[in-house]
Amino acid sequence: MSTAFTWNDTEVRQALGLGAGSGALADFSGVTTDSRKVRPDDLYVALIGEKFDGHDFVDAALAGGAKGVVVSRSATSPKGVTFYRVEDTLVALGLLAAHRRAALSVPVVGVTGSNGKTSTKDFTRGALESSFAVHATTGNLNNRIGLPMTLLTTPAEAQVVVVEMATNEPGEIRTLTGIARPTHGIVTTVSESHLEKLGSVAGVLEEKLDLVRGLPPEGTVVVGDLPPLLSARTRELHPRTRVAGWSQRADADLRPAHVKVDTKGKHSFDWRGARVTLSGSGRHLVQNALLALAMAELFAVEPGAAAAGVSSVQPGWMRGQVEGVGGLTLLLDCYNANPLSVRAALELLELQTEAPRRVAVLGSMFELGEQSSALHTDVLRYALARNVDLVVAIGAFAAAASHVPGAPGGPTLLTAESPMNAYARLKEYLVGDEAVLLKASRAVELEAIVPKIREDFGGSNPAEDEAVVN
Repeated sequence: MSTAFTWNDTEVRQALGLGAGSGALADFSGVTTDSRKVRPDDLYVALIGEKFDGHDFVDAALAGGAKGVVVSRSATSPKGVTFYRVEDTLVALGLLAAHRRAALSVPVVGVTGSNGKTSTKDFTRGALESSFAVHATTGNLNNRIGLPMTLLTTPAEAQVVVVEMATNEPGEIRTLTGIARPTHGIVTTVSESHLEKLGSVAGVLEEKLDLVRGLPPEGTVVVGDLPPLLSARTRELHPRTRVAGWSQRADADLRPAHVKVDTKGKHSFDWRGARVTLSGSGRHLVQNALLALAMAELFAVEPGAAAAGVSSVQPGWMRGQVEGVGGLTLLLDCYNANPLSVRAALELLELQTEAPRRVAVLGSMFELGEQSSALHTDVLRYALARNVDLVVAIGAFAAAASHVPGAPGGPTLLTAESPMNAYARLKEYLVGDEAVLLKASRAVELEAIVPKIREDFGGSNPAEDEAVVN
């Protein structure tokens, strides 16, 4: 990925806090972190990750035409190539993005939360696009690499930028907020997520609220109405807070009207006299769409246009997709999982009333720390209390099965060590007319069984098996 702006040597040195160069001014066509995608005259930033070291690919970047390289170790600079030595190349990438952000005189909307960040970001982009040229995070490139690259690839014609912000450790939202300097914010919700490093839901809340703390006084933040402490703490921190939701709480400023749901779990509702019909399935999407519509209202987008934009948004890959395979209805939600999102997915499964049987295949939820066992047990108990016929528990859910006795007349419970082992057991049960939920954290790779299901029950999907989703 390369940036949409040109840079010169002076700008790069200013951004990185380096002294003056030799006087030979280099001009760069953009900034990239991927040696495979270097364009002529790019500035290549050699990032270091858990499984890679960008310094190993400097020669490849130079062969691709890079004219400058940001490194954190000594290196000999070939003739015509400028090397910038820094202490930490990841920090350097953020500094370059912050420098570019300072040159942008457009609103920036930051989106964070334990659940629904990507769909809310996509809904916000859709709601705003009728009135503005919007540049938004691609997919869920929402970390200390993805967010800087979103800013660095902002085209000159952009009128609004929407950035997604994720975290799994204390201080990360503060860092991302410092880079993006959002003028507006959305916090979807807070729940049991990334507890391994954030410790508790209270820790998650305080981490997410760093987005609110980073907003200017004249900015506005929109938050979900659950949990109650989210809106209460946000109002304490920022005077311009709007609360959107459709729970039974009375303090929400913005609510949907005339909410309806079809037999596939797709919702529609009224917004300021316009009808919103969501393409994705699940009650939680109503909340996320409402947050986006509330943000669009702050930008004075006409309600009908905002509603149409939200209605046009399609669910992302493995994020609540509904697919028919022969007589099966697959609910594909394998991109991420925490207790709140698994419960929401199970509620969606229950809405599949046209299917004679409902099946939940549940894979492990990661990054839950010391509470992992207890939370898997609680969620499995919840699953077995739902109106479903079969629960297939994989990994940590399988380990929790010994703590959750099945109830008479309740769902059948099967356990499995891996997705493929789960499918071998599942295939023996399926007749071909069931609704089947696949829900797990990304690392479980539960989506690996989808091609097998298509092969056995209904043929292949031409768009199947996206190889890599970053």
